[in-house]
Amino acid sequence: METPEKKSFLRRHAGDIGLVLLILLFIIPQTRKPLQVAANRIFAGSPKELAEEKREILTDYHWRLNHLDGSSANFAAAEGKVIILNFWATWCPPCVAEMPSFQKLYDDYGDRAAFYFVSQEEEEPLNRFLEKRGYSLPVYRSLTRIPEQLVSNSLPTTFVISASGEILVRKTGAADWNTRSFREMLDGLLGE
Repeated sequence: METPEKKSFLRRHAGDIGLVLLILLFIIPQTRKPLQVAANRIFAGSPKELAEEKREILTDYHWRLNHLDGSSANFAAAEGKVIILNFWATWCPPCVAEMPSFQKLYDDYGDRAAFYFVSQEEEEPLNRFLEKRGYSLPVYRSLTRIPEQLVSNSLPTTFVISASGEILVRKTGAADWNTRSFREMLDGLLGE
């Protein structure tokens, strides 16, 4: 039986108790990553285009990659196409958070734009991650040096490059890539 003093204590300190429980959930390894992924999804906004004065033209497309199916690819094959290039990792909560929106985008635009999801992880964890979640995204591992204009020290980092080579988006951190505003931008780039 709860005493009035105990009820009063719980009411007065409910916020503190909740905060302590939340902190504990973030400390426990089994709950930390799902909470971080959820938080990143909640706060992920639509990516924005770079201001015109910050845009540059990609000058080097020579970059050899290895697809997870074992085939080799050359980024130069995408020159002249609209490109969505994402650097990511399975252990990165913001990366994991944005993957469902990328999958939806890829399902609708995969035959019209060139998608590259590049990770430096080993093939086994990448394949396991994709299979577990039912993703069909084209994932690659880099075989040669990444073109200088595409180098980033943060994950995730995503580039959207126009058919003329203009880097229109350079987004670091999680974003929701399946928004109406981003789809409208992509439609404009694809001439639709």
